[in-house]
Amino acid sequence: MNRRPRLAIVAATASPEEAAAVVAAVERFMRETAPRTAPRARPPNPWQQAALREGVARQPELLPPWA
Repeated sequence: MNRRPRLAIVAATASPEEAAAVVAAVERFMRETAPRTAPRARPPNPWQQAALREGVARQPELLPPWA
């Protein structure tokens, strides 16, 4: 999938400079209005991971009600 389309103006009355200016303006508009990238996920907190493991292993014979 081509995320950046190739832009071109097909007009007999536009000069090459005018066509280049219009294409540059459209490209700038596309860059400025593009959605931002999602922020990177934070690495898991080692303390939280340890607490989760401890809570799961505390009483393995008791299953949660949804299991």
